[in-house]
Amino acid sequence: MAAVYSGISLKLKSKTTSWEDKLKLAHFAWISHQCVLPNKEQVLLDWAGQSLVAFYKKKLELKEDVVERLWIYIDGILHSKKLQNVLKSGKTINLQLSLVKIINERIAEFSLLGSQRNICAVLSCCQGILSTPSLAVIYTARQELMVALLSQLCWAACRQPEGAVVAPLFEVIYLALGHYLLIQQQQVNPRRAFGEMTGHLLQPCLVLRHLLSGGAWARAGHGQPRQSLCRDLRGQVEAMLRGGAFQPELLSSYKEELLEQQQADTKMGAIKTVLAPLGTVIGKLLDPGCCQAGLHATVVAGSVPVLYQLFLDSYFSEGRQLLCFQVLPRLFNCLRMSHLQEEQPGVLPTPDWTAELLAVEQLLTLVASTGVYNVATDRIRHGEAQFLFYRRLAELLLKRSQAPVPAWFRCLQVLVSLNHLVLEPDLGHLLASAWIAAEVTDSRTRKAQEALLHTLFQTYVKLRQVPRLFEEILGVICRPAAKVPTPLVLAWGPCAVLRECLLELPPSQLLDTWSLVLDRFLSCILPALRGDTDVALKALSLSSLLHCIMCNMRTLDSGSPLPVVRRTQCVMQRTLRALLQPLAALLPDPAGPEPELWLQQACDCVLLLSCTWAQVDTMLSLNCSGYHAVSEPPTRVALESPSRPSLFPGIETHQWKKIEKATAQVNSLGRYCLEQLYLQKMKRTLMQTGFQSEEALRTLRSDAAYILGSGRESLTHSTTASWDGQVSTVSVLTYPVAHWHLIVSNLTILLSYLCPDDVRYLAGVLLRTLQMHKTQEGSADEEPNITVGKVSKAMLYNPLFPEMQSLHSAFLLCLSTQCTSILCSGAQSHPGLLRQQLPWLFEKDSIDVAHWENRFAKVGPDGVEPRGELAQNLLALVRGDFPIQLEAEQSESLLGLLEVIAALQLDSLLPPCHMHYFLLLLSMAIAKLGDSCSLSLTLQFLMTCYRLLGCLQRGKSARSVLQVMYISDIFEIIVTSLFKASGGLLIDSDDPSWLEFLQVTGTLLEQLLQVLVQGKLSMALNFGKIIAFLSRCQECSAATAGGLLGAQHPLGRQVLLVSVTKLCQVLGPFVQGRKCHEAPDVLPGLLLQAGAALQLCAAGGPWGRPPHPAFLSAVSVLLEAGVGQHCGHRGTESVQLSHAAFCRSVFSQVLSDLPALAGSHQAFPAAVRFLTLFLLAPELHPKEESVFTSTFHSVRKVFADTADPIQVSQDVESHFGALFTQMLELGTTEDFRTVLQCILQGLDVRNVWTADQPAILSALSLTKLLLACPFGGEKASLFWRACPQIVTALTLQNREACQEHPVPLGVVGRVLDVLAALLRRGEGSISNPHHVGLAFSILLTVPLDHLKPPEYGNIFLRMHSVLFSVLQCHPQVMLKAIPSFLNCFNRLLFSVMHEGRQKDKGSTDNLPVVVECARLVERMYSHIAARAEDVTVFSPFMVAQYVTEAQKVTLYPAVKRLLQEGVYLIMDLCIEPDVQFLRASLPPGARDAFRELHSDYVKYHKTSREGERRYAA
Repeated sequence: MAAVYSGISLKLKSKTTSWEDKLKLAHFAWISHQCVLPNKEQVLLDWAGQSLVAFYKKKLELKEDVVERLWIYIDGILHSKKLQNVLKSGKTINLQLSLVKIINERIAEFSLLGSQRNICAVLSCCQGILSTPSLAVIYTARQELMVALLSQLCWAACRQPEGAVVAPLFEVIYLALGHYLLIQQQQVNPRRAFGEMTGHLLQPCLVLRHLLSGGAWARAGHGQPRQSLCRDLRGQVEAMLRGGAFQPELLSSYKEELLEQQQADTKMGAIKTVLAPLGTVIGKLLDPGCCQAGLHATVVAGSVPVLYQLFLDSYFSEGRQLLCFQVLPRLFNCLRMSHLQEEQPGVLPTPDWTAELLAVEQLLTLVASTGVYNVATDRIRHGEAQFLFYRRLAELLLKRSQAPVPAWFRCLQVLVSLNHLVLEPDLGHLLASAWIAAEVTDSRTRKAQEALLHTLFQTYVKLRQVPRLFEEILGVICRPAAKVPTPLVLAWGPCAVLRECLLELPPSQLLDTWSLVLDRFLSCILPALRGDTDVALKALSLSSLLHCIMCNMRTLDSGSPLPVVRRTQCVMQRTLRALLQPLAALLPDPAGPEPELWLQQACDCVLLLSCTWAQVDTMLSLNCSGYHAVSEPPTRVALESPSRPSLFPGIETHQWKKIEKATAQVNSLGRYCLEQLYLQKMKRTLMQTGFQSEEALRTLRSDAAYILGSGRESLTHSTTASWDGQVSTVSVLTYPVAHWHLIVSNLTILLSYLCPDDVRYLAGVLLRTLQMHKTQEGSADEEPNITVGKVSKAMLYNPLFPEMQSLHSAFLLCLSTQCTSILCSGAQSHPGLLRQQLPWLFEKDSIDVAHWENRFAKVGPDGVEPRGELAQNLLALVRGDFPIQLEAEQSESLLGLLEVIAALQLDSLLPPCHMHYFLLLLSMAIAKLGDSCSLSLTLQFLMTCYRLLGCLQRGKSARSVLQVMYISDIFEIIVTSLFKASGGLLIDSDDPSWLEFLQVTGTLLEQLLQVLVQGKLSMALNFGKIIAFLSRCQECSAATAGGLLGAQHPLGRQVLLVSVTKLCQVLGPFVQGRKCHEAPDVLPGLLLQAGAALQLCAAGGPWGRPPHPAFLSAVSVLLEAGVGQHCGHRGTESVQLSHAAFCRSVFSQVLSDLPALAGSHQAFPAAVRFLTLFLLAPELHPKEESVFTSTFHSVRKVFADTADPIQVSQDVESHFGALFTQMLELGTTEDFRTVLQCILQGLDVRNVWTADQPAILSALSLTKLLLACPFGGEKASLFWRACPQIVTALTLQNREACQEHPVPLGVVGRVLDVLAALLRRGEGSISNPHHVGLAFSILLTVPLDHLKPPEYGNIFLRMHSVLFSVLQCHPQVMLKAIPSFLNCFNRLLFSVMHEGRQKDKGSTDNLPVVVECARLVERMYSHIAARAEDVTVFSPFMVAQYVTEAQKVTLYPAVKRLLQEGVYLIMDLCIEPDVQFLRASLPPGARDAFRELHSDYVKYHKTSREGERRYAA
């Protein structure tokens, strides 16, 4: 019986007891069950609290550590489960008011003085009080205590330095705000609530909200709140502001304060009692003492939009627009920018401008989105009060232009969308400061500028006032140069906006705009152009604008109205005769080596407009029959003499000479336009019927040569410039890009008329710029940009490139020449000797390889075939000292060229080119690599060479190689080279990069052998030579002294093994099929020799424990070939008998090492494949033991691997399917019973209690494998009799797993996988519906909260699979237990809503997982709706569940769209009474969500469904 310590209370109060003893005694009394005190919890809490109160009131002296331990003691009591249990039992614990006041005082001291003494324990005590409702009453019952606490907590948080915030502070603020909101909601006196909020809480809460939103705390770090807590705190602060400052009861006070003119008849006494709530709030907001001076301005800027948003949310309704507007100027005046007109100079730093402009943008956006501003109402009823305010704001924004700030553009954009008349008086100023004279470089600012221009142009398009807009644009451009120092640049963004605007214009307005620009050019620019650089800049601006207008007009066709066609013809003629011809005549001869700046710009104008005019003229003449081309087509005379006037009509030859002379000296816009003119001339020539005449061809060649030669010099230098594709942005810097883009884009026209030298030049530039592209890949921008490298890369990957035979061949030649030059730079011998040894490296053209065909088609005079001679020479070079050695720099250069070769379509090369590249790549592969080459570089280089050789040999010309060498010789050369290369590699034999290299080389060897088999080319001879070569290699490998080939090296033995493997792999299936009638008895003998070679190779090991992947693959291939041969032909038992002992030994080794192999992605599949093949050969099975039993126990060991059982189970299951199927076919009923017993033993719940997770996972994996295998008869009967035990065991396993912390998701996932497979397999076989119903209890216990996105996606997919299996395979059970089914489905639905909600500043990287889950929910909705007659009764409840949960969160659009599509299918089942029932029974928030959902359903889904039904049969 517990002893009663009655003296504890006296000892705690005794002055003689030391504080150390008191604390120990109090701690013992609290935790000990043997200490029984009446009302012990209250006594101990009162003692500790009274001690602290006495200390802080100076009535008791305590040491600092005693005070700290007392606080910790109280904190321990408040957070203990023991106290919670006492309170749950109904017992009352009272806190002392004095202790609560002491807590408030300590927090105030921390807030004001920054004192950190015991603050963590104090805050933790406060958290314990506020988190316990029965203790928090002391705060909620005394409102002044809560207000003081909350105020000091917020000030404390605001005054903490970045990174030094006390950990529990924000959690305490969150709890305090929650309690205060409840008090605020119950407050009956609105003025008291307003006074408390503005007097004590407004300032600290606004500062706190600012810091949580965009201050230093926005990035969660050490000691700083999580993003979710930040979001919740901001929401609570806003709710508190709404409940205190914007209560419905205060609406009359706001009206009295803001609408004074409507209250003129009120009595003076009433006016004296006006609360003036807005003035009070603004006064507190502007009080500079609330925070640091540097922070105050940003707090005000961040708070103004929040206050306006809350005001609108609380009071806005139809008829209150003026009231809601009157708040806007008052809040705007809080910003410093509103007083800049009065202050001089009034300049704000850029960060302050950014903050204040963001605030203005948010204010204006709120006005636009809520409908506060109605143009007609404001003009008729309110005397344009709003309009005048917006005008003043627009004037301020334009006078204080802030083009570097994106928000400045967005403010102007909102003003334009509100009313274009707001900015109409300052339209020219707007265009100058926001577009024409604005220097915008940042991408975000550029996007904001484009959005403003888009809104501006679209507004004037809708108003049909585009000419008015262009008048202002022209006025800005033609201003004196001092005001507009830079010309108009129509970059990609503004040009796209302008293009969209022009395409929407009717033809008459577009022609008006065209004429307007033309008139301004003729009146202001042309007379003053000569000698004036500023006027030349304006001319270039107008030319760019006119180019954009002419190129983006809607084309005319034969159906266009005749007046429009005639007017277009007149404008075209006027542009030519009034502008282009006088402009060209105005230009003088260039005097010096470089033209004057104005002359260069004037030439650019002429050429840009001429090029544009010619394009438009040609386009109109082709599309519109009523339009007569102003430019004459090339005549016979023009074709005979390619004179300059054929470029453009109406401009004399001497004038063109002047223009060309001026543009030839500078890479500029004019030169690019001149190339365009020549290209247009070529197109016009090709459109004539006589374009194939000699004169026309001569002209075409001349024009093509001019276009190519014009920019030849610019392409000799590397450039990293990028071009946006707009003609008007071509400059000295971007000209090479534009020129190369023009050439490549029109190669189909140019290529036929270029001489061979020009084609080779093009190929050289293409190759050089491709290599340059790698350095430019990292400079991608958000906007479309074109670089020389990107153009070349697009050309390389263009499917039309191989069709351009001349360029393709020249490119291949250029590529091979560069490869050869690098190879020859590494020559170790005299060039003459190298030419004799490797003659193909010195061929100037791949066509020259054709002489090999004639040379090797005949036998030499001594009876020696030249093919054999070539192979022997190459073999001698490989075995000896190869004449070429490549160092690291040369290898890297070749690797870059090999990447280019890999991009070409090597499988479609012509035979000569194929042969040339085969010999070239082979030379690279067998070349020596120097010591400077690293291991990774060596492997990468060799792997690339052999991979490209493999690609080449998959092509249509693969057999052309046989004209110079036999397959057996090539095989020997490659393997010998591999032996030699592997001897110098210091790498582990199981390194992934080495295994990948073996795979690549094995693929090449297999392709070579396949060419031999498919062509039936002396197979017995070639295979015999190959096997003889491999046998010699084995003899070298077996020699104790070093072999000649390096085959004795461990890596060399792997190469040898791969070679033998590929030989068996190709030869085995061919021998099985006996498709060849040549030497039918020889090939099986060769296969026998290959098997013997493999055994010798294995004997030359050791191959390690566990076996190497290459060894396992080789044995599997040999076994597969032998089994197939034995099955197809009797009389080849000798083949099997010779391999039997070898295969049995490998089988035994694989079984013992199978668990160790499970972690290898290369070795494990090969081992499982070998076991499967071994089971197919009963004659190989050992008689002394059961193959089934030994294999099954080995498989169990794999699944029970304790290193990482979950990962092993997931990785190896996919490989075991065929093996397990074969085992079940081989095994007896007793074997099957043994498997079931093992499964049930593993699923025993005792394994959970003993923490034997490997045994559980092993049983689950075996069950899943078993369900995937076919079995019937007595085995099926056994399994389904055991099924109830399996289902019950799965239920218990899942329940126990879900109770652990953390939950073992590997076990839960496997349970769900097995359950889904069991339900699908058990369709019609599971007789008891209760066993199916157990699936619902499993699904209801699986956790879906607090999971990482990948884990959530995996668990969700498996739960959906189980639920879908019940729905599809057991519909009757589902209908009988439909409430349980819907509960499980709703769990999935709610979890998707929770995971798919929008998070503040959260990443969307995990959104695809949630979208996929939402798609599965939609699919489940569709399957449920398909059973309309069974679930119609439940359809309104399903809709109610959806809207109730949906109104709590804001979903991402992709998730919401999928879920709504599913719910619409359920709503199809609802009848009108169901809809009325939902409208009446849902709570207010859900009712609004349902109203919106039903409206969308009727508008989108129901209408389309009825339309489909109308056309359905």
